[in-house]
Amino acid sequence: MTNRNQAGRNTDNKKVKAQKKGKYAELAAAWYLRLKGYKILTQNYKTKVGEIDLIARKANTLCFIEVKKRATKAEAAAAITSKQQARIIRAAECFLNQHSHYQPLNQRFDAVLIGATVIPYHIQNAWQTN
Repeated sequence: MTNRNQAGRNTDNKKVKAQKKGKYAELAAAWYLRLKGYKILTQNYKTKVGEIDLIARKANTLCFIEVKKRATKAEAAAAITSKQQARIIRAAECFLNQHSHYQPLNQRFDAVLIGATVIPYHIQNAWQTN
């Protein structure tokens, strides 16, 4: 096996491990939100313009939620870039266009951060549309 093939396989293994950690974090976040009274409507909502990890409802509020797992909560928060926020906002617009019955609800963008302790940290209204 050449070094190039080995390096490619290591990169693939890291990507697979990161995806597994991300899925675990999303699952933990979803259960945490359920315990707080949220109803999870959709997980991994994908469009051509972006993806939303979780879409949830609590009372009269529809939440578009980004989940980030990093070594610390601060690193997780820093990983939600303005570019990513813009993609999530565009994906939320697509969701609302496809599910017009949710349009009358209040809407917000939340984040669930998971650090080394795996205890989720929920930030309501983590960012706003401009």
